[in-house]
Amino acid sequence: MIFQLIGWLGAIFFVFSYFLLAKGIWKQEDIKYHLFNLMGALCLMVNALHFSDHANLAVNGVWAGIALMALYRCWTSYLRSKS
Repeated sequence: MIFQLIGWLGAIFFVFSYFLLAKGIWKQEDIKYHLFNLMGALCLMVNALHFSDHANLAVNGVWAGIALMALYRCWTSYLRSKS
């Protein structure tokens, strides 16, 4: 039951972040957008690992990697603007 809840939480992170992006409330450069995508991917990875859903695990692993790259880009851009 807990793994199903974690999976649903991941789906909510994804849908909520995309909804806020589509509405123009968040922008693609917002750290919040990428954090929500990372959290969604991690939750869905935990769910997929528990249920041995290897395709879902792989896709969300890639998604998490992309989110990490975007967060790194946001962080380095922030640091450059402060110097």
